[in-house]
Amino acid sequence: MKDNYAANKLALENVSHGYGAIQVLKNLDMEVSHGEFVVLVGPSGCGKSTLLNLLSGYIKPLSGTVSVEGSIRTVYQQDGLFPWLTVTENINIGLRHIPNKQQQQKEVDDLIGWIHLEGFERHYPHQLSGGMRQRVELARVLAGDFDILLMDEPFSALDYQTRLRMRKELILLLEKRPRTVVFVTHDIEEAAQLADRVLVLSNRPATICRELLIDAPKPRDLTDDAVVQAMKTILMELGLQTTQSTNT
Repeated sequence: MKDNYAANKLALENVSHGYGAIQVLKNLDMEVSHGEFVVLVGPSGCGKSTLLNLLSGYIKPLSGTVSVEGSIRTVYQQDGLFPWLTVTENINIGLRHIPNKQQQQKEVDDLIGWIHLEGFERHYPHQLSGGMRQRVELARVLAGDFDILLMDEPFSALDYQTRLRMRKELILLLEKRPRTVVFVTHDIEEAAQLADRVLVLSNRPATICRELLIDAPKPRDLTDDAVVQAMKTILMELGLQTTQSTNT
């Protein structure tokens, strides 16, 4: 491990985990620095969600050490909005730590403006589209004072055009409210657009078989050279592309 291990926001050191006879993670080392956006990709069932659950503290490793510095919020594939609460009331849940009601309302108004849902403040989740609900979920988890955002395929249930909009929305929100992010996805394109660093996991029992830095401004277009090259590299690592063009 690196010398700055203890100073990182998130770290796994020699972590192994499994369920019964099935070993999911094996001797895995991982570090995520403060403010970094790390994306995890890998074969289906390789342990990406297990890794997030270890970071969140929901489960404990069978061996090894998990170190977390800071408070965590998690976003899952299906939004976690309360159906009996309005948009404003759902977002307010993330602001319960603010005692001043006027300040709390200003925070809600700012967040609703950032997700472009003005006029929908009193709507309930069933009155919103999937993309709108996911934007409310993002506003809720980004509300208030916390350090780390864990995201488990939050856009996978949305249609393609909505996913594209949500990726850009997330980056713009994080520019205004920076957080350390660990993001799990099966979508290689999504990983290349969002990540500062992509960690490619192997088949189970998973280890990190490739680390890819993407040093390019965000938000990124799909046609950006950095996105195209990152996608090719990830696909090759996963065995889904056999050759990489030397002309790009």
